[in-house]
Amino acid sequence: MTSDDWQEWRQLRRDALEEAPHAFGSTLAEWSGAGDIEQRWRDRLDAASVNLIAELDGLAVGMVSLAAAEDQEAEVISMWVAPSARERGIGAALLQEAIALARVDGACCVTLDVTVGNEPAINLYTKAGFVDAGWATSPSDAKPERRMRLDLRRTATAQ
Repeated sequence: MTSDDWQEWRQLRRDALEEAPHAFGSTLAEWSGAGDIEQRWRDRLDAASVNLIAELDGLAVGMVSLAAAEDQEAEVISMWVAPSARERGIGAALLQEAIALARVDGACCVTLDVTVGNEPAINLYTKAGFVDAGWATSPSDAKPERRMRLDLRRTATAQ
């Protein structure tokens, strides 16, 4: 997706923030009212190197973004699948495509942060080869997060 797709991204992101507020650092309130402007949505899409959506029966049901980080690292952000589309492999497909694009871009690893207690997400990431890399936030935060990491050099040699 590009910034020209901002309206479709906006709807999906707002759905995600409403359905799973525990899974995101941002809130629906922050992206509503005065925060709900076209340029802000366009800037959000431009800020990530990759923005993907998944469709099921013609409806957008999932999303993932990949942002460049320091030292050839890529970071998965904004991962979400609609409840009606879960347990169908959509999250795994989105994640695998993001990982493949990170590899093409020359990343040595992919990281992501996941909220403590979000077991479905943790299981998805673990099955994809991510390992726990420690605290991303303080354990005493309102929504503490763990960092997970996938070493692309190790997974490339294992394949």
